[in-house]
Amino acid sequence: MARVAAQLTNFTAGELSPRLDGRNDLAKYSAGCATVENMVIYPHGAAARRPGTQYVASVKTPANKTRLIPFEFSTEQTYILEFGNTYIRFYRDQGQIESGGSPYEIVSPYLTAELFDIKFAQSADVMYITHPNHQTRKLSRTGHTSWTLTAVEFTNGPYLDTNTSTTTISTSAHTVGAGVTMTASASTFVATDVGRQVRFRDGYGIITAFTSVTVVTIEILIDMGSSSSSADWSLGAFSTTTGFPSCVSFFEQRLVFAASINNPQTVYFSKSGDYENMDANIGGTVADDDAIIYTIASNQVNAIRFLTSARTLIIGTAGGEFVVSGGGDNSPITPTNIMIKKQSNHGAANVDAISVGNATLFLQRAKRKIRELAYNFDVDGYIAPDLTILAEHITEGNVVEMAYQEEPLAIIWCVRGDGQLIALTYQREQEVVAWHRHILGGVFGTGNAVVESVAVIPTDDSEYELYMIVKRTINGATARYVEYLHTFNFDQTDNTSFNYLDSQLSLSKSQTTLTADINATATTIPVASVSGLSASGKIKIGGEIISYAAISSLDLTGCTRGQNITTATSHTSGDTVKEVVNIIAGLDHLEGQTVSILVDGATHPTKVVASNQITLDRFGTDVKVGLQYTSILKTMRIDAGSQDGTSQGKTKRIYEVTARLYETVGVEVGPDLNNMERIPFRTSANPMDQGIPPFTGDKQVEFRGNYDTDGFMMVRQTQPLPLTLLSLYPRLVTNDG
Repeated sequence: MARVAAQLTNFTAGELSPRLDGRNDLAKYSAGCATVENMVIYPHGAAARRPGTQYVASVKTPANKTRLIPFEFSTEQTYILEFGNTYIRFYRDQGQIESGGSPYEIVSPYLTAELFDIKFAQSADVMYITHPNHQTRKLSRTGHTSWTLTAVEFTNGPYLDTNTSTTTISTSAHTVGAGVTMTASASTFVATDVGRQVRFRDGYGIITAFTSVTVVTIEILIDMGSSSSSADWSLGAFSTTTGFPSCVSFFEQRLVFAASINNPQTVYFSKSGDYENMDANIGGTVADDDAIIYTIASNQVNAIRFLTSARTLIIGTAGGEFVVSGGGDNSPITPTNIMIKKQSNHGAANVDAISVGNATLFLQRAKRKIRELAYNFDVDGYIAPDLTILAEHITEGNVVEMAYQEEPLAIIWCVRGDGQLIALTYQREQEVVAWHRHILGGVFGTGNAVVESVAVIPTDDSEYELYMIVKRTINGATARYVEYLHTFNFDQTDNTSFNYLDSQLSLSKSQTTLTADINATATTIPVASVSGLSASGKIKIGGEIISYAAISSLDLTGCTRGQNITTATSHTSGDTVKEVVNIIAGLDHLEGQTVSILVDGATHPTKVVASNQITLDRFGTDVKVGLQYTSILKTMRIDAGSQDGTSQGKTKRIYEVTARLYETVGVEVGPDLNNMERIPFRTSANPMDQGIPPFTGDKQVEFRGNYDTDGFMMVRQTQPLPLTLLSLYPRLVTNDG
């Protein structure tokens, strides 16, 4: 038998497809895993437990699906918008914006079924929002509780092709004004044309009333030059009749729209520097800054699905990917030099793409593959490799939404149709393309909690914030909560900074110090500050729990010493005084749930929330309450230790494993989930009433595996504590007979 010490130094390939079980010839095999669940892959190679989520608020109508959209007003003021059935609510600074004690909201036209077809583009304090069933809106902000959503009234266009039939139009007047009658010589108008633009001769107006298929009332906005009959007319491209644009982006100082219902392959560019002016100067001398209308020609209907501004304008259609440019030498686009060239034939789903570095990541038409569209100098064009090729199973259930969290780890978060949250650590320059899956704590019905929407906003801190809407069954009813993912970094010297529970709520009571010595019988306790202390309650000094009845100046008075099975003792000036509690209330959102608890950085037995509260077994100052989740990493079959070719398929036994850890407390290692060995972290030097400080270094553990042909290793964390696995060093024997 061959005896060997192997090494798994990194996990940068993430979770690999079960179909790659036999591909130990791949370079990615040894850096891949069979399972990465509730763990994130760091670009450096480590696998770390994902942070938990913090509960913020319930959505307005828990029975209805809801969507989150980011809004970045400035580098310091960023918002999350909750789009629900005909309303929008707002969040900032990890809380919900309120007005008069109630959530602040405004009315919107978007129905529940339309929310995930909304697309948007933002410039400073204005966001343009498109949906094919609704007139384009712009959302403007002038204050935290001052938002307006208004319909965009475009100037002079865009229009459909100029009339080529014999139908003529005349008007009762041609000068600017309302109440003008427009008459056509043949059937031209329909009732849904109200609000539609119409160009006649040199001017244009808006249809304000419908009389018949040949007669409408208009408001003239630019003088038409003459009211006599003429065949020189065209109808607006955007209307309830023909549909409104479904895609929007900014590019080279132009606002770009695309894909109305009747014109799914047409792109509309505004005038340069004038976002709402669509004047293409029809019939006049075209200038470089005029608006542009371009219809992509193809042998089949290529409905445009997304617009993304990068070094060029990327257009994703149902049949392929196109690039918009102004010709050679990086010239800006103009009406006379615009070029739209096809780059690939993959086709895109109706989900907005995201820009990451120099690449555009988009979802392929079947919603199973995420492709990386980037310029390649070797082919002098764009190529779009599949980022899911090594983990095609990860997108089973289809991807329905994506968001990019650039800091701290460059992760693309994706919502699957079945509600599972999947993520991709993506750093192409380091060749890191690592998938991982995340199952949030709690349940929905008989299955797992469901993530329905994600959005990311940048912050001035080092980490961007990921928000999500999570659907669970709480106390027998459907609940939908807005939650955000806690930061990845924590203070390794402070166990109370751990946040590894989902839908978590935190309670942190005040601390101060003694300003004089007290003996074991003192009933008045002088403290340095009473700021934040309850009017009456309990404090802890050393190991003693003390009740106080009132506060007088800087004294806690009416004290009862040695409370709750503790012994009264003397204390010294400067000792820490902590307010403590054992009843945690305000847990409405977790009613009836079995919750996990962290008290002052140490784990606590689970409790069931009843009447919105729980009673702890011990008093604490910093308490975290939430839903437990399990983090699991399972390696691929080990390929080491053979004297005769590969060790794959040969009987082997791992008898010992060294886990190299970073800032970790509490972890199990074993061959399967039924045979896990918990690594000890607490020593006799650690006080029993305090949490264990995070450990960095090597932990050696006896491995419970038997002789088999697999050689899997599993690492698990079930406690609300941190885990970062840097590498694994197994020792094994292999039978070459």
